[in-house]
Amino acid sequence: MFYRIFRVIVRFIIFVLNGHMVVLGKENIPEGTYVLVAPHRTWWEPVLFAVAGSPMEFSFMAKAELFHNPIIRWILTHAHAFPVDRAHPGPSAIKTPVTNLKKRNLSVIIFPTGTRYSNDVKGGAALISRLARVQLVPVVYQGPLTFWGLLKRQKLIVGFGEPITVSRQGRLDEAAINEVDKEMKAAWKKIDDGINPDFVYVPDTHKAELEHEEGKL
Repeated sequence: MFYRIFRVIVRFIIFVLNGHMVVLGKENIPEGTYVLVAPHRTWWEPVLFAVAGSPMEFSFMAKAELFHNPIIRWILTHAHAFPVDRAHPGPSAIKTPVTNLKKRNLSVIIFPTGTRYSNDVKGGAALISRLARVQLVPVVYQGPLTFWGLLKRQKLIVGFGEPITVSRQGRLDEAAINEVDKEMKAAWKKIDDGINPDFVYVPDTHKAELEHEEGKL
């Protein structure tokens, strides 16, 4: 109930601050639950994706530190978020989203790059997809990357791509994961090109290094 109320409030805030959000390719979304995979470009993407993908409800990973505050923990928990220790993810980083997909009828939002400042793709999304026996749905965001740009009412665009099926044949080894990673990157590029072929997102590699070091602490 909280999730649905919160989504209505967020939709209203987006309308007030920016106007209507443009959603493209929603016909590509399959029946049932799925893993929504996106390149991470701004901190408000999970909120936009959750609104764009309605009426489906989503769960998502949030860094464990956010759950230390009891008020934020209550909000995140009721928004279907679950904590993940970035330095030591542990089995729950895979088990929890799989359970959400199979038993709680919640799709999962995952940023395979892990951070807004990296282009490296990791294999967690492919593993979760395979274990839950659901498809990956690529999605991208094009729009302002700063809050000021949001307030200037620059257009917000969310585009969904065609689902990717992770094979359940054979081992999900490094070669298989790399193949899925290539499919995701190709899908993101196709969506980006369809929205605006001139759009370029350049991650801040210095911030990526800082986040990597922070995760080790």
